Amino acid sequence: MSKVVLITGGSSGIGKSIGEFLTSKGYDVFGTSRNPERYTESKFKLVALDVSDLVSIEKAINTVVETSGRLDVLINNAGAGITGPIEEIPDEEIKRNFETNLFGPINVIKSVLPQMRRQNSGLIINITSIAGYMGLPYRGIYSASKGALELITEAFRMEIKDFNINMTNLAPGDFATNIAAGRYHAPITIDSPYEIKYGSVLKAIDEDVDKGNDPALVADAVYKIINISNPKIHYKVGAFMQKFSIVLKRVLPDKVYEKLLLNHYKL
Repeated sequence: MSKVVLITGGSSGIGKSIGEFLTSKGYDVFGTSRNPERYTESKFKLVALDVSDLVSIEKAINTVVETSGRLDVLINNAGAGITGPIEEIPDEEIKRNFETNLFGPINVIKSVLPQMRRQNSGLIINITSIAGYMGLPYRGIYSASKGALELITEAFRMEIKDFNINMTNLAPGDFATNIAAGRYHAPITIDSPYEIKYGSVLKAIDEDVDKGNDPALVADAVYKIINISNPKIHYKVGAFMQKFSIVLKRVLPDKVYEKLLLNHYKL
């Protein structure tokens, strides 16, 4: 019997790539979108889900379980980018980002756990970000929301270990997706004290995404994790230097590492 997989944010980008790859491998895949009716050519089933709406979450999970009889793998992929000087990002945008990148995934996890406990099995993969391992200039809110999900996973794993449910993080680096189109970015304001440097960093961020790797690499990493009996706590996928930056942060003095980031972003 093929495993049943639910992928939040499955209509585009990394989520779509994961869904198509797992479908090709014979998995019973459900993706989610706020507006699934817009994606009539999807190669796998799409159900309506808004990670900021508890009723929507419960309805989507019930649909999957009623349709397939079980839910074996949850891939918490839905997320949102955000850039800007922290001082200038409106509070409501900061809260909205945490709703999508942290509270939403937590609520989806809480909603699938009862079903996985009934099955006495399950796997939850949280798609975080290499940016979540470090506070990046003009990406601080994004770094914080993704970093928080990394830590939540560490705690969750210990709390659910007796239920035969595994949980892990997969942190991608920069991949060629349409994330910039849906990202909130604080406007570059004339006469802002951050105008010149923020404008320069924002341009560099967009160029890094445009030059990013094929998201199929993330899909392959997810496939491998699903087929590991006892997954690790943290996985990373991306360019060598992006992954190596995490190692450097662990071994270098804080101010030396900060200097490397400042030099990288020409700040």
